[in-house]
Amino acid sequence: GGVRDLMLEREPKDFDVATSATPEEVKEVFRNCRLIGRRFRLAHVHFGREIIEVATFRSGQESSQSDQKQTEDGMILRDNQYGTLEEDAWRRDFTINALYYNIDGFSVVDYTGGVADLEQGQIRLIGDPEQRFREDPVRMLRAVRFAVKLGFQIEKQTEAPIRPLGNLLEQIPQARLYEEFLKMFQAGQALETFERLRHYDLFRYLFPMTDKVLAEEEGNFPHTFLMRALENTDHRVAEGKPITPAFLIASLLWELVRQRAEASQDTHHETGQRLPENVRLHRAGQDVLRQQRKSLSMPKRFAIMAQEIWELQPRFQRRGGRQPYRFMETPRFRAAYDFLLLRAEVGEVDEELAQWWTDFQEVNASEREKMSSSVKGEGKPRKKRRRRRKKPAVQATE
Repeated sequence: GGVRDLMLEREPKDFDVATSATPEEVKEVFRNCRLIGRRFRLAHVHFGREIIEVATFRSGQESSQSDQKQTEDGMILRDNQYGTLEEDAWRRDFTINALYYNIDGFSVVDYTGGVADLEQGQIRLIGDPEQRFREDPVRMLRAVRFAVKLGFQIEKQTEAPIRPLGNLLEQIPQARLYEEFLKMFQAGQALETFERLRHYDLFRYLFPMTDKVLAEEEGNFPHTFLMRALENTDHRVAEGKPITPAFLIASLLWELVRQRAEASQDTHHETGQRLPENVRLHRAGQDVLRQQRKSLSMPKRFAIMAQEIWELQPRFQRRGGRQPYRFMETPRFRAAYDFLLLRAEVGEVDEELAQWWTDFQEVNASEREKMSSSVKGEGKPRKKRRRRRKKPAVQATE
């Protein structure tokens, strides 16, 4: 990847080091070295705060004595069969990722035609595409990611098996799919990635419930909301602003949560009245997240944050008295406010409501008092106090 990016005049994110030495031999040379991994045995060499990841050349050839394990579908579970530089190149996924910079001679080594593919702007798998996708179905997602990242097209023979083999992604651990999701959607091209994934019918293996809602959409609303959310994410990346997976998750699953909360007829066990909107959103959010984890899992902290973003939406309706002040002090106010702005952009809530909250944050203290006092009727309704019944007077007896 580092060699590829340099040849495209891009700044490499990192460099991969490959050698003919085995991980154990690397560890003998470098004292500050740890061996990691089961599927791919790697050496991590520590230099201060830096970690240099060193991989041994691997062979793609099968051997009865090899340390390679595959499923019945051909997916590689473990691969520690070592080989030569050329063998290592041929077992890489894409030609543009099989370029080596040899410090002995300062030259680029290319066995697979990667340089030509860089010049033609295409993503091409090394070897038989169907076999390579079966070995590791995540390569289908990587093909999309690199195509979007580099502005390339996926070569026709590489592209052909993607739709038919998409279901193989169901075999991939949910945590690994989450990692790929982050790489695809937090790199500054989330919107284009989303459209490409849907084009190849891969999005449904990451977010099956959302994909179903999009297929059944009316008035194009869910798609429009998602487009705005992903555009917003891309703008933040371009401006160097922080982004959180929780906001992405909240956006991608919002329509499901909203629909379920709206349809819920759950009632309070004592009063028999329909549950408040925030409670219905809480229950709907828990249900949706529980089902989503079957396809793509996420760290608990991000799931909780996404749920808080959903549950806080009804509080924006309460603008009277001290309600806005207390609301602004909650930890998730800013994320919930940004989410409200997206909803206003697509017409899900009144733009006047979003503008009111924008103004409330910008004006001085006296103006805030005026704003909140002018909508006192929207504050949280006070509980009616029950009057104490007077005890009947006790008649004195003689």
